[in-house]
Amino acid sequence: MKTIGIISDTHSFIDERWTKHFSGVDEIWHAGDIGNREVISFLNQIAPVRAVTGNIDDHNMRREFSATLTFEIEKVKVFATHIGGKPGKYNPAARKLAIENMANLFLCGHSHICRVEFDKANNWLFVNPGASGKTGFHAVKTILKLEIDGSTFKNLSVIELP
Repeated sequence: MKTIGIISDTHSFIDERWTKHFSGVDEIWHAGDIGNREVISFLNQIAPVRAVTGNIDDHNMRREFSATLTFEIEKVKVFATHIGGKPGKYNPAARKLAIENMANLFLCGHSHICRVEFDKANNWLFVNPGASGKTGFHAVKTILKLEIDGSTFKNLSVIELP
């Protein structure tokens, strides 16, 4: 079993409260709009980080991280991108890549709207952790924690950081 911290749209902002909420996680996944290397360095002090770039990330971030990421953890195939859309209105290129990679979990950011739902049409868990930076229209910063046990998702927590 793995416990995952999920974050997005930090826009160069670091919140010390992430340390408390992500304490004990096995990995942290960042769904883009990181902002700068300091965010990744901070998160890496908590747990290893997997990340994708977003539309605000510069050439330095793009040298280190790609726009999409596919990997397997436990028995779950993950597809991550920043601008992925949402169930029923996916970014067509992102949806195509997720299908080609037989994803069980579709992770994205960009909207600044926290949303997690099982997408029956594509047979995957859709995860958007919302935004945890100061930039954007969101009123409350959000991050997620999720346990993956084999091919099972459990104990999802939405953490609000007012």
